[in-house]
Amino acid sequence: MLTDDTNDEDVSLFDAEEDAGKKSKKTNIKHPVASFFHLFFRTSTVLVYLLFERLSGSFIAAMVTIVLLLSCDFWTVKNITGRLMVGLRWWNQVDDDGRSHWVFESRKATGKSQSSDSESRIFWLGLIVFPVLWVVFAFSTLISFNIKWMPVVIMGVVLQGANLYGYVRCKVGGKTSLKNVATNYFGRQFLKQALSKEEES
Repeated sequence: MLTDDTNDEDVSLFDAEEDAGKKSKKTNIKHPVASFFHLFFRTSTVLVYLLFERLSGSFIAAMVTIVLLLSCDFWTVKNITGRLMVGLRWWNQVDDDGRSHWVFESRKATGKSQSSDSESRIFWLGLIVFPVLWVVFAFSTLISFNIKWMPVVIMGVVLQGANLYGYVRCKVGGKTSLKNVATNYFGRQFLKQALSKEEES
């Protein structure tokens, strides 16, 4: 039976406060091949974007290579590395009535299936840094009026942004609004700063 959210246990998303409480930190990488390909497709896509046309002189070959690498990255991160490295997965399901439902899941962090802190950091770092790079590339493409690269850059932003959005929804819970999570986080930070300033004076 599928539900919209089965997020029973959190998976580390650079939460220093949660990680500090753990007695036995796991630092070994259980899935080295998944970790490698998680970063390989993303890094190679950026390198091809930055260097391929300048070295080969062929825009079409560069564009096709980037689109193939972005597609491989999207599929690998969505279907393999998210599940293996952090125990998260998301997908879209169409029911018998033809309605589309987004499903966001997180496995329970118990027993041997628990992911290591190293894998979690590799996963989230790769998941966050590369979409930011593609947004920077989009702005640089607009500023330099290099319009022929715009469809490629938009595809990079969309595919890597979709994975980021899906996994953040898995992390915070499928039914929880991301706006509410951000508001609560910034509210807590503001309260902490206000209380620390009161204690100083």
